Amino acid sequence: MPFTDVHPVLMIIAGPAGTGKTTLAARIIAEVPGVEKVITATTRPARPGEVDGKDYHFFTEEEFDASLSKGEFLEWARVHGRHRYGTLRRSVQEKLAAGINLVMNVDVQGVRSIKEVSKSDPLIRNALVTIFVAPPDMDELRKRLIGRGHDDEEEITRRLHTAAEEMRSMDIFDHVIVSGSRKEDFACVFAIWKEAASRDPGQAP
Repeated sequence: MPFTDVHPVLMIIAGPAGTGKTTLAARIIAEVPGVEKVITATTRPARPGEVDGKDYHFFTEEEFDASLSKGEFLEWARVHGRHRYGTLRRSVQEKLAAGINLVMNVDVQGVRSIKEVSKSDPLIRNALVTIFVAPPDMDELRKRLIGRGHDDEEEITRRLHTAAEEMRSMDIFDHVIVSGSRKEDFACVFAIWKEAASRDPGQAP
């Protein structure tokens, strides 16, 4: 398919832990035909049943370093001080060039990096739409984090601090959703998706 004829969408959903951003992205991928997730790279070992190139691109630390030195990542981060995760430029560009719609989750810094790359990459720039899912307030976010049942108090405090930092960057996003019910949140994301998918190529979000 010629480059100029494609009109794909690259939707990035970000926000603090506990706002349901991962669930929203998974639901868009599951319910909207022709939408795929971006396969990210990681240095963590594959878990039982995971397939390289399907679940993740599994890299050694040395391979990850080599790709970094070649400028092959749109963004990357070290998670919890251990393994690294990143979005390979080719994983996004090749799919968009083929007219395939993509949805992904990254953190706020990852969104900054991708937006910076998009300034010199028209394919990504014309496809990109970013959404920040914000908690209604910090008390509600704390309740949600407690309700998940897999974080201790120290980790919840750390996540709340991170959330406060992330919320200071909401103005870099095209859209901000204040999280309500799962049904309401998905309706908002789906409406944004439909708008992005129907805009003219090159039209700003």
